[in-house]
Amino acid sequence: MRYLVDTLNRWAYEYYVLDAPSVADREYDALYDELKELERATGTRLADSPTRRVGGEPVKGFARHTHIAPLFSLDKAVTEDELSAFLTRVYKADPGATFTVEYKFDGLTMCLTYEDGVFVRAATRGNGREGEDVTAQALTLHSFPLSIPYKGTLEVRGEAVIRLSVLEAYNAAHPDEPLKNARNAAAGAIRNLDPKVTASRRPEIVFYDINYMSDAPVSSQTEAIAKLREWGFETFPYLRVCGTAEEVADAVDEIEVERKKLDILTDGAVIKTNEERVRRLMGYTDKFPRWAIAYKFEAEEAEATVREVVWQVGRTGKLTPLAKITPVELAGATVRRATLNNYGDLTRKDVKVGSRVLVRRSNEVIPEILGAVSHAAGSIPVEKPLVCPACGAPVQEVGANLFCTNRDCPPRVVQKLTHYCSKNAADVEGMSEATLTLLYEKRGVRRFSDLYALTAESFVGLEGFKARKTQNLLRAVEGSKRLPLDRFLYAIGIEGIGRVAARDLAAFGSVEAVASLTFEELVSLENIGDVTANCILRFFSDEENRAELARLREAGVAPFVKAPAREGAFAGENVVLTGSLSAMSRPEAQKRIEALGGVAQSAVTQKTTLVVAGEKAGSKLKKAQELGIRIIGEEEFLAMLGEA
Repeated sequence: MRYLVDTLNRWAYEYYVLDAPSVADREYDALYDELKELERATGTRLADSPTRRVGGEPVKGFARHTHIAPLFSLDKAVTEDELSAFLTRVYKADPGATFTVEYKFDGLTMCLTYEDGVFVRAATRGNGREGEDVTAQALTLHSFPLSIPYKGTLEVRGEAVIRLSVLEAYNAAHPDEPLKNARNAAAGAIRNLDPKVTASRRPEIVFYDINYMSDAPVSSQTEAIAKLREWGFETFPYLRVCGTAEEVADAVDEIEVERKKLDILTDGAVIKTNEERVRRLMGYTDKFPRWAIAYKFEAEEAEATVREVVWQVGRTGKLTPLAKITPVELAGATVRRATLNNYGDLTRKDVKVGSRVLVRRSNEVIPEILGAVSHAAGSIPVEKPLVCPACGAPVQEVGANLFCTNRDCPPRVVQKLTHYCSKNAADVEGMSEATLTLLYEKRGVRRFSDLYALTAESFVGLEGFKARKTQNLLRAVEGSKRLPLDRFLYAIGIEGIGRVAARDLAAFGSVEAVASLTFEELVSLENIGDVTANCILRFFSDEENRAELARLREAGVAPFVKAPAREGAFAGENVVLTGSLSAMSRPEAQKRIEALGGVAQSAVTQKTTLVVAGEKAGSKLKKAQELGIRIIGEEEFLAMLGEA
């Protein structure tokens, strides 16, 4: 059995990964059948047997899996200046740094785990810390080994893709249900609950990184790729090691030209510092490694004809023009609609109904109109709406934007409710825009607080709501009553407040404390300017908003702030970090401060009690000096952490 498994796995590696089969299919099939019979007769199957790769029964749902090490996303550069700035930052950290340049594939990021040399799990990237367990689906793929020589705990990272030729062949065989593009096809294949469907669409995983090793971690990107290849993982053959900025630029140019010839969808190049020691030196932001960047190639452009322009109403009442255009293919997707920012943007670009316009997928994601190419004899100018197309209320013009003046405008209300229930806000799972539209129309749900008055009877008679679905939805609504303060501040839809600014505001400890902030206190925060500060002041001075906050409190909605440790070197301190630390990244330093009882602030305010000044400290240091706030350097900071 051991001999058969090793032989079949070697042949499969030659066939699927090297694309250089050494035996005929019938010879492989004969040994495979022999192995199956031996497994049936003995009741034994080795952990790396190729018979494990047969698609099993459909799963009921995906379990969640927490990655051992976070899978960070990459910061993006879309201009040569941005790429040059990244290289400059690396050279400041280490003038002798070298770089690797690789293709950036456009699919679904995957993480595979091995224990004691045996494959145990496959998961999607998810939010970077937690993904979906798709082991059953991954087992239908042949681009990775089921056993490896390394006996520790290992996480490897790759991109699930479907080759363009495979997609074309699949669509030819399934003309009634074609797959739209390679990116969506790969994600849909891996995230299909039926592994047999996954197998039928023939995805594969191209591996490019070792995410975690329990011992003897790799010292460079080139070593990581070498080990992946040695262990039998499918990798892409292109990898350039560059010692200068000019060599990096040459490699990026080479990828941009050659990518059009590939059978895999790509959308850029990935540039990383090669050496692990430089990566440790540079560290991470909240979202990205500072030592890597994705260079996104110029978006694809195409001409189309504007058939119609309609106006959409958002949660703030802003009217956004949406152009319906003749279908065009851009970056593997069929585009039928393209956005314009506002009425001012529409007129500046001279867009008319019937005109030929240039359409671009910005960073190959968002279709937008760049401007008119030509006008036909019958081209019709787009009229500025005087009333809201949804409710008929007067429209107010503010700068280049148009706003519906009716705060009870139906689509505006539904969009506000949808935002409140979204994942990064109150996170009411299952409460989709379609469901909220139904509740708005049939049950009179108008406010956030109305959600908490829903009962099982509220869903009786609504199409598609059986007992189980209703119960799950009500449970999700009830669970949203306890949510972090920053997510609540984001959820209630204060104009201009995104997730970052919401975290800054949450540091003040309560909704009431945020509501009492002055203009001066607001603009002192790092991520809040004059316009946003005035939006916050207007929100909390509005009587209806104050009444709604009171209704939410009465319904039991209780935002909370994670209580800081009561003991520790930073207990009672409000700490601001400025400049760079050589020992750790800023996010790590902030976590260490909070673990030892302190509050990490983003900006120096009257409440700040301590400033940690690292190398090249800027304006925050100057302001702390003006306010007479205690200032310490990195050495004293490390001593407080107990690391000096």
